[in-house]
Amino acid sequence: MDAGGVGTAADRRRARHVRLSLLGRFLEIAIRTPDIRASVEFYERLGFTQARTGDVWPHPYGVLTDGRVCLGLHQARLDSPALTFVRRGIAGHLAALASAGVELSTVNIGGETFNEAGFRDPAGQPVRLLEARTFSPADRSALETSRCGGFGWLSLPAADFAPVRTFWEALGLIGADEQMQPFAHLPLRDEGLELALHRPRFFAEPLLVFRDADMAARLARLRALGVGPLEPPPRGLDARANALLAAPEGTVLLLLEGPGSG
Repeated sequence: MDAGGVGTAADRRRARHVRLSLLGRFLEIAIRTPDIRASVEFYERLGFTQARTGDVWPHPYGVLTDGRVCLGLHQARLDSPALTFVRRGIAGHLAALASAGVELSTVNIGGETFNEAGFRDPAGQPVRLLEARTFSPADRSALETSRCGGFGWLSLPAADFAPVRTFWEALGLIGADEQMQPFAHLPLRDEGLELALHRPRFFAEPLLVFRDADMAARLARLRALGVGPLEPPPRGLDARANALLAAPEGTVLLLLEGPGSG
């Protein structure tokens, strides 16, 4: 590994291979909602687009995307938000997951069921592996941002970064050095997935982070549209150009002034 912690090109290729073998392809952030209509309407007001869903789930299900992140809205009981991956042939990879230190909490595999497996990382973050996609990709460019700005990353609370980073790196993600701006966080990245870890004293819940160089103007437009209420950001961030926005189901969006990518 190099001094920055991201490794050589060969290290990154090996990490991708592990991820593809164990986790598969990132699909969605699965979110529980008691009222899917209210949640869908909220994200559509923010400029998200609906994707066409299949009939895999017996419960109401919808997917909203800004071109960079897909939010799977589930009107059902599930751990939320859950990082969801598509991994074909799940049954044949359970042993490999166990060898990588994964303790499975859910295994639903059989001839008449939609195969899935679930587990948690050391900080308690739920993860789901599905046998196949549950929606079709939306025809939307990643350059077409929502009214929130550009999606940056999903930031997860973790009191101790080290074991969480080790866990995810064993599954193929690449951790970088801890960054202090715009708030203290540790990035974890790979193709199709942008995560970060923040400490619970900054914010106790997961955060969907969006950024824009003129976020103050975006916040003014959201207020004019009646989207909100917009709440003050966590301590240490300028309330004039940053804000928190809670979705009807409880998901918290952190709207930050700054470049559109984490």
